[in-house]
Amino acid sequence: MNVGVCYAEAERQLWLRLEVPDDSTVQQAIELSGVLKQYPHIDLTVQKVGIFGKMAKLDTPVKEGDRVEIYRKITADPQQVQRRRVDVD
Repeated sequence: MNVGVCYAEAERQLWLRLEVPDDSTVQQAIELSGVLKQYPHIDLTVQKVGIFGKMAKLDTPVKEGDRVEIYRKITADPQQVQRRRVDVD
């Protein structure tokens, strides 16, 4: 089945489409994508993951067309960013 795996950092975004076995889980899709080799600092025991913006566990089965997402820690408070934009404008 065809799924996508994505991960984004401030400077670089990655979105890979790949074929995985029909009984694959979120973790298996991530491992098969090779993203962990490209971003060795990703720690799936700490970082949250999801499918189409909804949190998921690593053992969640994936379905045809799913977009598996690896989330990183937010480095800026979204409310502070909004306040800075208002102050500048």
